[in-house]
Amino acid sequence: MVERILDAGRQALAEYGYEGASTNRIAATAGISPGSLYQYFPHKDAIVSAVLERYSDALVSRVTAHLTGQFDQPAPVVTRTTLAALLDGLDVEPAFLRAAVVHGSRLDDGRTLRAFEHRIAELVLAYLMTQRTSLRPDTPLDAAVWMLVRTVEHLTVRYLLEQPPITREQFLDELSRLALNYLKPAS
Repeated sequence: MVERILDAGRQALAEYGYEGASTNRIAATAGISPGSLYQYFPHKDAIVSAVLERYSDALVSRVTAHLTGQFDQPAPVVTRTTLAALLDGLDVEPAFLRAAVVHGSRLDDGRTLRAFEHRIAELVLAYLMTQRTSLRPDTPLDAAVWMLVRTVEHLTVRYLLEQPPITREQFLDELSRLALNYLKPAS
C-alpha cells in the first residue's frame, strides 16, 4: 500500500506540481480513500518527502552503479559519462523536478538533499583519490568535492528546468570541461 501511495504521489507531483498534488488527488490516483491514505501518511508533505527520498536513493544508486564500473577509464571519459548518467537520472517530468528542488529542502529541512549530496560527494572523493597524481598538487579534496558536487548539481538542474538553447551534448561537453579544468594542474 505504501508503494502505491508513493507511486501516486510521484505521479501527482509530475502532473500537477507540488501545489496541485493534494492528498485527495494522491488517494484517487492510488485508488484508495483519503482515510486509507492517512493511515500511512499524516499529510501531503510526509508523502512528498517519502517520494523525494525514494527518488534520491534511486538517483544515487544509478550514479553509483555507473561510476564504480568506470574507475579504470581516463578522467575525461569518466567525467562525461558520469555527468550523462546524472543528467539522465535528473531528466524527469519538469513539474516533479521543480517540486523536488523548490519544495524538497523545505519539507525535511534539507535532510534528503544533504544526504544525496553527501553520498555523491563520497563517490567523487573516492574517484579523485584514485586520480590524486593527476590533480593540481594543491587541490584540497574536501573543498574541491564540495564545489564540484554543488556546481554540477546546480547547473544540471537549471539546464533541465530552463531548457536553454544548448544541446544536451554541448551541455555535457561544457560541464565536463568545467569540472576537468577546475582540477587539472596549471600548464
